[in-house]
Amino acid sequence: MAYIISGVKKKSKVVIGKASIRIPFFERLDKLNLRLIPIDVKTSNAVPTADYININVDATVNVKISNDPEKLRLAAENFLNKNTEYIASVAREVLEGNVREIVGKMRLEEMVSDRQKFANLVKENAEPDLAAMGLDIISFNVQNFVDGNDVIENLGIDNIVKIKKSAAIAKAESERDIKVAQAAADKESNDAAVEAQTEIAKKQNELAIKKSELQMEADTKKAMADAAYEIQKEEQRKTIEVTTANADIAKQEREIELKQKQVAVTEQSLEAEVKKKAEAEKYAAQQRAEAELYQRQKDAEAKQFEAQREAEAQKAQAEAMRFAREQEAAGIRAVGEAEASAIQAKGIAEAEAMEKKAEAYAKYNKAAVAEMMIKVLPDIAGKVAEPLGQIDKITIIGGGEGGSNGVDQIAGNVPVVMAKVFESMKEATGIDLADIINAESYDAKVNRNVNVSGLDSVNFVVKDDGTKVTMAKVEPQNSTKPVSTDVPESGEQG
Repeated sequence: MAYIISGVKKKSKVVIGKASIRIPFFERLDKLNLRLIPIDVKTSNAVPTADYININVDATVNVKISNDPEKLRLAAENFLNKNTEYIASVAREVLEGNVREIVGKMRLEEMVSDRQKFANLVKENAEPDLAAMGLDIISFNVQNFVDGNDVIENLGIDNIVKIKKSAAIAKAESERDIKVAQAAADKESNDAAVEAQTEIAKKQNELAIKKSELQMEADTKKAMADAAYEIQKEEQRKTIEVTTANADIAKQEREIELKQKQVAVTEQSLEAEVKKKAEAEKYAAQQRAEAELYQRQKDAEAKQFEAQREAEAQKAQAEAMRFAREQEAAGIRAVGEAEASAIQAKGIAEAEAMEKKAEAYAKYNKAAVAEMMIKVLPDIAGKVAEPLGQIDKITIIGGGEGGSNGVDQIAGNVPVVMAKVFESMKEATGIDLADIINAESYDAKVNRNVNVSGLDSVNFVVKDDGTKVTMAKVEPQNSTKPVSTDVPESGEQG
């Protein structure tokens, strides 16, 4: 960038690449760009050459504002505060005029064959005009010459033919020389190959003879070595067989001893295993029995403890209520105490009853089964009669045999089924429920004689009103002792 300071002095000051001083308000500062300005120069229409052939010229030119002080002042006068596009347009017009001038002075063949000469002539012709504006031409390159009649293309035909002719002649001569040289080389190569193969055949014969001699010598030595090897091998085989036989005998003896020891060890192991297993089963059975006994005791204790805790809790609740209502009448307080005592007594009684029941269950087997079977008899009878309850409507045509009708037959199925149930229970458990039920009959109440078959000697529990409990001794059916029962008097139920 060139800085131009003007104003005070008659001659402006130009500063390039250094510092300077400008007096404000009295001096002015302007700038000029010194960078290259590329310009594409093309003739706007065809230009006739010296031999009257119209062509168009395309060239590329680089110009710039000169660094020379005189030219720089001229550039400042012409292009100060102008942009590069304006400078390029002015220089393009000047260059295009000079191109037209040089094209008119030269022949087409001369321009095409020597583009550098054309470029130099244009440059020399245009430099004074551009210097007068303060510009320098840095480079001028011709890109292309174009004509509309293919004259430039036709100029090269003669040269192309000459070049092709010369190339064909040179190629033929080269191929000839190559073939001659190749034939000579083949002859020399063949002679050398024959001579080499002859020498190879001689050497191979000598080698074969030498191999035969060496092979014969080697076979002789090998036969001697094989014979010695076979002799030594036979001796080693005999030694090995003897040693192997001795080793087999020793091995069999060791195996017999080992098997005897294994049998002894197996017997001891089996004896120890059976003994330990029996002891372990015995110990496990003892532990299970003790655990079951301990569990039953703990369950009874837990139930008793829970009953006591419940009674204590109810008692505490009663006491709290009594404390809350201590201002009420003495009668209400007495009632509360009585209720608390009753609750406590009931809890203790229930605990004792449960404990007695547990002891009773531990003492008898089939009696408990009979009691449970008696309890489920109403459910069984209900299930047997349930199909009759599902009947919405019955239509009976005719009567049954013996004067009975269909309704009697249907209703009579229930007792028959119950009787079959009693028989099945007797066969499965040995308990005759019919005999137990007959205990409530007239014969049982009047004669006080109840015959229950199939039960072992057990203690049979007979309850009356839920609080009084009596014990009856029941003997087996085949016993000579009479069956003893404690049947309550005056209508009490056993």
